[in-house]
Parts: sequence; C-alpha cells; structure tokens
Amino acid sequence: MRNALLVALEPLDGTGNPPWEAIGLVPGVRTALLPCVFGESLERLRAAVCEHDPAVVICVGQAGGRPDVTLERVAVNLDDARIPDAAGRRPIDRPVVPGGPAAYFATLPVKACAAAARATGVPASVSQSAGTFVCNHVFYGLMHLIATERPQVRGGLVHVPFSPGQVLDGAAPSMPVPVVAQALTAIVTTAVSVSLGGDLRLVGGSLH
Repeated sequence: MRNALLVALEPLDGTGNPPWEAIGLVPGVRTALLPCVFGESLERLRAAVCEHDPAVVICVGQAGGRPDVTLERVAVNLDDARIPDAAGRRPIDRPVVPGGPAAYFATLPVKACAAAARATGVPASVSQSAGTFVCNHVFYGLMHLIATERPQVRGGLVHVPFSPGQVLDGAAPSMPVPVVAQALTAIVTTAVSVSLGGDLRLVGGSLH
C-alpha cells in the first residue's frame, strides 16, 4: 500500500472535503492535496509523484449527485469549465495538454476495482465520463505524465458521492466518509495486486 499515492482537490466552498477526509482513512498510503485550480493542480501533482515515486496513483474527486463510488475509465483532453475554479479561472474549449492525444484510458483495472469495492458492501461502478472540470484536468494530466514519463505507473480517477453533511435536506444521494474509505481501501488493494494491463472481463458499459 505504501507504493500507492492518493490525491484529492481542495474544496471550492466551505461544505467540507469528503475525498480528502476519506483518503486520510486509507491505511498505509501516501497522500497529497492539490489546489482546485487549472494548471497549478498539475504542477502540484507532478511534485507529489516525483517526491513519492509511487507504483499507483489514484486521484479522488467528488461527483455530487451520483449514488455510488465510480471508477472513471476515460480522461479527455478538454477543459470546459461550467463554473470558475478556486482562482477564478474558467477555461472554455481548451486542451489540458496542447498537442496531446484526444483521450487516455485509465490504467487502473477499473472493473476489478469496482468489483472489489462492491464485495465490501459499497455500491460502485465504472463511469465513462469524468466531466470537463478540474477532476478531469488532473486525471488527464496524470495519464499524460504516465504515458510520456512513467509507463510502469498505474493511474486513474475515482469519483465519490456527497457526504451526508453536505445534503442535510436529503435532496441528493450521499455516502458516509468511512464507507468511502472502505471502498478506496479495496480499490487500492486491488490496483496494487492486479498485474499491469490486467482486469476482469465484466459488463461495465452504459447506454448513455
């Protein structure tokens, strides 16, 4: 587990930071907190990877409104911010990496990781879209770093739901932070144990 680095983003508002709280409960991993800012987040990510030299890097973000923990399959080379980041930046229709590929697949065994989380009793699935905000920005930047400089590193992005404290009116799905940490522990354990390029052959697609 010490070969794994988990990173989260600083929150945009004052409603807490469940991804950061959750990765702090995963035993034996290295952690890093990145600014929720286009560009600067990738600089901090690179520094953390250089410092810890991990075999596995998992970015953990929040996808409010989703009911389960989701393993993102695809990072796209696109920044298209519906809202400003923490520095007020709002890039529209710009590449994360100019001249980079249109997309990268995660190198985590996403289906095996989702199955491992479900085996602990936590709802989990594979997602086909990480959005176009800072989470996808960091995800794509990580996969580009892996593809161009660290091909033996396994990486990806996990999105988690709101915590109960963020939806006191119950208007959106939520998941307690310790339950998220339970899923992340299973995901990390699977990511470091399955051979690079290996995964389960299970249905993980979607109709829309």
